[in-house]
Amino acid sequence: MGNKTRVERQTSAADGPDAAPNIPGQIVLVFQGGGALGAYQAGVYQALHDGKVEPHWVIGTSIGAVNGAIIAGNPPENRMARLTQFWNGVACHGVEAANWLPGLATWLRDFATVTQGVPSFFTPQWQSWAGIQTRVRPDRAAFYSTGPLRETLSSLIDFDYLNQKTTRLTVGTVNVRSGRMRYFTNRDAQLDVDHVMASAAFPPGFPAVRLEGESYWDGGIYSNTPLEAVLDDRPRRDSVIFSVQLWPSSGPEPESILQVMSRQRDIQYSSRAESHLDRQKQIHRLRHVIRELGQHLPKEKRDAPEVRELLDWGCGTTMQVLELDAPAFDNDDLNRDIDFSSAGIKRRWLAGYEDTARLLKRAPWRETLDPMEGISVYRMASADSRE
Repeated sequence: MGNKTRVERQTSAADGPDAAPNIPGQIVLVFQGGGALGAYQAGVYQALHDGKVEPHWVIGTSIGAVNGAIIAGNPPENRMARLTQFWNGVACHGVEAANWLPGLATWLRDFATVTQGVPSFFTPQWQSWAGIQTRVRPDRAAFYSTGPLRETLSSLIDFDYLNQKTTRLTVGTVNVRSGRMRYFTNRDAQLDVDHVMASAAFPPGFPAVRLEGESYWDGGIYSNTPLEAVLDDRPRRDSVIFSVQLWPSSGPEPESILQVMSRQRDIQYSSRAESHLDRQKQIHRLRHVIRELGQHLPKEKRDAPEVRELLDWGCGTTMQVLELDAPAFDNDDLNRDIDFSSAGIKRRWLAGYEDTARLLKRAPWRETLDPMEGISVYRMASADSRE
């Protein structure tokens, strides 16, 4: 596949061939988990990079944490090369050879991934397949080894650069014992390859990773849309958030058991993104209401310590959420998240690029916001289906 994964630069991605768009506040990327579907995120970043839009903060879980760590863990001039190297490395070739028989190529592709893994990502642990009740260490209780991913990430991410905090990175994990979500960020502590590995440790396929004496799994099993990490952040800052959705929260009624299984996964992994936003919009509106009420208080009342403490709950920040929804393709199936075929990766990468170029051209951050609303949402959906 080589560098063909990347698409040619489109000057429509910005206001002009050399101009960077004037985006107010901090720029945040929020990446879901979704395995091979994460190629769409790489296309999103390429369009931003070509449009001279670099994030101040990247938040991700699972494959989103991997993409995010590669972006935040390299200087801007090296990011595209490292992303391309990662996706070239996980791409499987030769699985499209059976297109003469409908369904056979897809079956062979999935069978090869399940039985052989992806050499630079994960490989089977056959002893686990042979005895699922056998008691082993937590880092061995999985069907696959992610040792190859550790080597891959160590070669692609400059952790010294990452921990200089030039770009903030946050990765989502869930504590295996407590079942609670935990976000690790380089703003607060040094991050290393184990933090990224933990965020991508999706059970029972991948083993847990120990951090600070505790075992952690992929945060996507708790919340696959880590949007709350930026909406709950303190101190709050005006932000333009590119939220990349790999799994559709809405869809048609299924008409077969296979479609039921596929739709169930969509709902599960979209992780209540819309309900999270609705809740946060209510909270931010209340913060704006508190701010407005404070302005109507006499100065001597506002200066009272107990009143100042209450007024601290108010704010005037705005969060503009620009949602990019990955497309569904006509031949997508239940296992589309393990479609590491070179053709599958290329088409999702291209879709992410094209959708983001359209979004940048539309420039919704220029719209006037209601001063009483803390959060606005703009959804840029892909075409309903693609060939």
